[in-house]
Amino acid sequence: MGILGGNLRFVETNNNEIAARVPLQYPPQPPPELLFSDPTDGVYLGVTEFLNTPVYWNPKYLTNPHIVIVGISGSGKSYTIKTFLLRASYVWKANAVIIDWTGEYMDWVTQTNGKVISLGQGNYLNIMDLGGMKPYARIQQIVNTLDLLIDISRNEEQKRLLEWALETAYLNAGFRLDSNEQYDPLGRPLEPPTLKDVVKLLEEKLELEANPYIKRELQALIYKLKQFTRPGEDFFANKSTLSLDELINSGLVDINLAGLPSEPMRALGALTILQFIKEKMRTEDFRKIKGIRLFVVIDEAWKISGEENSDVVMIVREGRKYGFSMIIASQNPTDIAQSIFSNAGTVLILKVKFENFLNYLQGSLRFSDFVREKIQGFGVGQAAMYLSYYVSGNFSNTVIISKIEGETIVKDYFIMLNVIEGDTMGSVSITREEFRSKLRAKGIDIKSVENISSSFEKNNNRLDVIEFTKIMLLEGIERKIIVEFLKELGVEDQTIAKAIQRAQMKIRGGDKIVEVKI
Repeated sequence: MGILGGNLRFVETNNNEIAARVPLQYPPQPPPELLFSDPTDGVYLGVTEFLNTPVYWNPKYLTNPHIVIVGISGSGKSYTIKTFLLRASYVWKANAVIIDWTGEYMDWVTQTNGKVISLGQGNYLNIMDLGGMKPYARIQQIVNTLDLLIDISRNEEQKRLLEWALETAYLNAGFRLDSNEQYDPLGRPLEPPTLKDVVKLLEEKLELEANPYIKRELQALIYKLKQFTRPGEDFFANKSTLSLDELINSGLVDINLAGLPSEPMRALGALTILQFIKEKMRTEDFRKIKGIRLFVVIDEAWKISGEENSDVVMIVREGRKYGFSMIIASQNPTDIAQSIFSNAGTVLILKVKFENFLNYLQGSLRFSDFVREKIQGFGVGQAAMYLSYYVSGNFSNTVIISKIEGETIVKDYFIMLNVIEGDTMGSVSITREEFRSKLRAKGIDIKSVENISSSFEKNNNRLDVIEFTKIMLLEGIERKIIVEFLKELGVEDQTIAKAIQRAQMKIRGGDKIVEVKI
């Protein structure tokens, strides 16, 4: 419709042309009364990109208190977790347990006067501790956990034999299988058996067994279990040195799993701790307390968050039942079970680069193409936040946050991607803490880590990718590790290959070398 010579003129047009004439367009966002209804009873994260509305996380309005955070390395994922935990401790005096796969949070927890417990370095966790459960219930948990890690249920006979050995071990130690009260005749608490007792029972049965089929299954089961009971690797087959009460009531606690020798051992430690926490919180019923009193962080734990029959998935599905909040984080969203995305009360999406990851997220959360494009263009700390509210309305459940506003200044290291002089290919960044923990997780000794960090700090926290690669090579770090590290930061293969080639030329004083292939 237009005006011509004082008269109205009707013109046929389409929606796209009309939309193009609108001077201001904002995507719908949750109403302010949901985003910041009570600033004294929520965790502040930042402001919305378009309307500058403050965003406070408050589980009171959400379907459940569990949070998923995804984003590529350097996008601000671990910084978001640290900021969130600090603010939650201010608002609700909340405790936090970080199940730390690679030791990434160890330095930060120490700096904040928290407690670091390193499994595999003098600390033990007996997986047959009851944690307040009846033996029957704990036996089922142990069977399910071992099934997740070493495929017990593929063979019904092995599962039956394991259940028999677990029950017999508890009975031999004086436990009643259907009771929470476990004391000896003098009223002293009974000492739980260990996985070593279970293996011993199976070995004794093997010696007496005549049936060739059962004999084979016993041998296979013993072999699978012995990876957890060998001397020097028996971190979960000795008397516990950890106190569960102390674990969940000590402020900020980092359970460092980096010292454990294998992925199955780290998964076993993580699942056992999570099961004990779940039972403890359920029996003490912290749900009656205002806010959240305990957060449990699970970062990059693909084995326990990607399997549909994992305790992690069950806890998210059952929402508020256990009275604590889980924060599940990963660089790769496909490492997290889709049912976690479908049931989590909150999903924070920082920069995500790969199309298949975006397809997975968009298929799980059903956000718009507009939000998808924003995610691809995010800088460090920008986030899309999906909120599953109790109430429904004519608004989007996803809001764009301009930047996660942190508690402290984070020192970032920048790697400039100009592989040829004059190139302007941008940069990638990573926090100093994450940089150091990643190198340590790849087996690089502390002296080399200090030398590389020092090189950044002498150059205003910036190194071009060629100089960075040269320093890594001079420290004796394998090319494979350098390639892997840069790829995790999102650097393209072609850039990495050129950087290694030119770094080697610099080291050799300009000698021509063969082309590097990734």
